[in-house]
Amino acid sequence: MESGNGKRAQEEAGPSSGTDGTKQEMTEKLSDAFHDGREEEEEAEEEDEGPIQLNKNGVFVPGPLVSLKEQIERDKEDESLRRWKEKLLGCLESDLDDKLDPEVKFHSIGILSEDFGEIVTPLPVDEKQNGCTLFTLREGSRYQLKLKFNVLHNIVSGLTYSNVVWKGGLQVDQSKGMLGTFAPQKEPYVYALKEDTTPSGALVRGVYSAKLRFEDDDRRCHMELTYSFEIKKSS
Repeated sequence: MESGNGKRAQEEAGPSSGTDGTKQEMTEKLSDAFHDGREEEEEAEEEDEGPIQLNKNGVFVPGPLVSLKEQIERDKEDESLRRWKEKLLGCLESDLDDKLDPEVKFHSIGILSEDFGEIVTPLPVDEKQNGCTLFTLREGSRYQLKLKFNVLHNIVSGLTYSNVVWKGGLQVDQSKGMLGTFAPQKEPYVYALKEDTTPSGALVRGVYSAKLRFEDDDRRCHMELTYSFEIKKSS
């Protein structure tokens, strides 16, 4: 995908000839197929979001990080409050440690589709499987990615994901979103990303490579997964 400046420069210089021109046209069509309708969805989401609270310098500064064990121990004399906190977190004080930094441990990634139901891949994937084809979809089919994970040590704030897709070495799609804030608990979280639809047409069929990445508010990377998928002709 080209930047705005690069695209303007190409328009001013005139259309490319031969193979370069054909390749550029195919890339733009493929990118348009993936992005069709996405801009309207993002605009609607932006309208729903409230204003971000900033300090007087226009920069958000989070408070000091405190371990959950320390937070519970602060109210040790108030037994009812301590039990309420444990119930809220879904874990006992004995399950916690003094580590400050949260850790997100991903157990599996699944693909939900009307084509085949659900396919689950355990995480982390073996090095030999890294970059392997996780799933195959028909063109024009709806699907969702589903994640199963645990949070350890402390609350993870502002967990986000980004997913970048390439075809033939060219970036054709990029999506990102917010999962939310999660506290440690005994039972794993199960979270499904928003539903998406594969594009249609002969041009979009084939094998794609992708990179899925998860970060929190402090830019800690909790997982980065390289995988492939295939889009086939609808039967």
